[in-house]
Amino acid sequence: MTRSRLVVLISGSGSNLQAIIDACQNNEVNGEICAVISNKADAYGLVRAQNAGIETAILSHKDYPSREDYDIELAALIDSFNPDLVVLAGFMRILTPRLVQKFKGKMLNIHPSLLPKYQGLNTHQRAIDAKDDVHGVSVHFVTEELDGGPVVLQAKVPILADDTADTLAKRIHEQEHVIYPLVVKWFSEHRLTMEADYAVFDNQPLPAQGAAYPE
Repeated sequence: MTRSRLVVLISGSGSNLQAIIDACQNNEVNGEICAVISNKADAYGLVRAQNAGIETAILSHKDYPSREDYDIELAALIDSFNPDLVVLAGFMRILTPRLVQKFKGKMLNIHPSLLPKYQGLNTHQRAIDAKDDVHGVSVHFVTEELDGGPVVLQAKVPILADDTADTLAKRIHEQEHVIYPLVVKWFSEHRLTMEADYAVFDNQPLPAQGAAYPE
């Protein structure tokens, strides 16, 4: 089976990127990361990529007068690597509909909540403030709706009585580093696709909340 070509977009430390790099190097994922693109030159994820011998590119949004102009250039840069899958791994930009449409069904994101709960930012504190018993993380396809695309896989994490946003985030990150490479693996094996408004895994439509990890 031909190895899938991956392009990963980052803005920060790249811990999820590292998890996917490791999974590719260990042949757990039938894919290779062709490029890592960051909108921030000081993103540590660029160092992770360079250490793994992966090509990197920096495209600063500050160099463009509008979100649309930036995304036109970003789309062209992504396209230049001819990816099968675009992976958003802490890429802190809201994407324009034009860019999302271009890579529809070929772009994944990870979000630190049990979607559709807590779209947007500060999810850990919001879950604690709501006195939820459980929190978690979701991998989903990207659509025009922010954090609103079809969910593929979720992992749940209990909220403990003494949890802070930081302690909860640390446990969430541990789950992120498991489920994101797993979903990339499914895609690379042609087991995962996106239909109009839901994900399909092994020819079976997934429920709105996606599959559960562990099953």
